[in-house]
Amino acid sequence: MTPRELIGSAKVPGGGEELRLFRRGGDFMIVLDRNELMSSRMSGSEEALATMTCDRLAGRKAPHLLIGGYGMGFTLRAALGRLAGDARVTVAELVPEIIAWARGPMVELAAGCLDDRRVALIEDDVAAVIRSAASSYDAILLDVDNGPDGLTRDQNDRLYSSPGLAAARAALRPGGILAVWSAAPDAAFARRLGGAGFSVEEVAVRARGNGKGPRHVIWFGTKR
Repeated sequence: MTPRELIGSAKVPGGGEELRLFRRGGDFMIVLDRNELMSSRMSGSEEALATMTCDRLAGRKAPHLLIGGYGMGFTLRAALGRLAGDARVTVAELVPEIIAWARGPMVELAAGCLDDRRVALIEDDVAAVIRSAASSYDAILLDVDNGPDGLTRDQNDRLYSSPGLAAARAALRPGGILAVWSAAPDAAFARRLGGAGFSVEEVAVRARGNGKGPRHVIWFGTKR
């Protein structure tokens, strides 16, 4: 087997362990401690986060989406492929090295998505971006952890708390959608989402685009 090659590392602001970028042959992996957060070999559920959200926004004129964070760009690229030319996508990424990797060793994987005229990049905590907004977004797509808990840093817990969900609801336009990716089900979070004023839909999706791999979960909370 081809050994993994360490390409780079990055500190997560407010976090403990470093993010590390590895390459094995033509594949890339971003790892936190022993957790493989993402891999270029498995992008199906991250793409579904975007496409299924966009499908639920069908018919809206000039929709504005907020994506947190960039990761390997799977969600952003899938959204751009689904959205019309009048759409806007704001990407909030806290770790500057993630964007540097996208423009450096993973530039082919990025496929120019960060330079799309519809995209605005903010290097900031998505929670802060959400709190500063009021009825600004048609959809907020969150994939900053392995689920609704602060894996990459403890402060991310506030995204999934009742106050965090209230802030997301306030940042959405009427009928807007909060979409949250997770590696596994979480019944307590689903109940909390419903209690925060969202109509909740939980969808199981496969990790790989070919319908194989582990099952992941996406919650779609529609603002009531």
